[in-house]
Amino acid sequence: MVPASWPCPLPGGGTSEEFALSCDAGRDHRLLIIPALFDEGNKLRRFTVEVMRRLELARIDSVLPDLPGCNESMLPLVIQNPAGWLDAMTSAARHFRATHVLGMRGGSLFTPKSLPAFHYAPVKATTILRQLLRARILSSREAGREENREALAEAAVTRGITLAGYEIGPDFYRDFEPMVPDETPTVIGQDEVGGSGLWLRAEPDENGAQADALATLLTGALRA
Repeated sequence: MVPASWPCPLPGGGTSEEFALSCDAGRDHRLLIIPALFDEGNKLRRFTVEVMRRLELARIDSVLPDLPGCNESMLPLVIQNPAGWLDAMTSAARHFRATHVLGMRGGSLFTPKSLPAFHYAPVKATTILRQLLRARILSSREAGREENREALAEAAVTRGITLAGYEIGPDFYRDFEPMVPDETPTVIGQDEVGGSGLWLRAEPDENGAQADALATLLTGALRA
């Protein structure tokens, strides 16, 4: 597994160099993995990498690109929007010659429609935002401030909002909120992987048995 880069299209034209983790030996099966979003992305990062390592052992190439404004990206998150993220993942798929795509949780909202797709425990945007808003309200309460979800959501669509340390612009919030995963891709539910989802834990964690299970399901489906 090595770092790689790819040209991400910018809204006004041109490109920005973005980073990815890559297991690339030029094989026939090439899986683009779109990471889980925001706080869930942190909690599932190690799990996602462990799945990639197992796919490598099964002789399946995989690549995990950064979403613009996230992880190692040099672009500001506050200027991003969902359409730009979808364009970015489409560009990454083309650059890395992906044959299939896997969306992890909220990453399922940004799987390019041009590729056969798998969705791992897909989630609606409203669910992601509700969890982030709840975490902010609890944090504010601990600091002696009272906030409510309705007022925060109203402010988010007009001025933007910071949730779990992520500065989300008003355009992003407004366009992201109604998004739901496409029903066409193959869904891999948590019940197929076993145990509870790692995104539910308080801190980032890993689970070898779950990584084994997800990699095995993907390998079987890709070779079917």
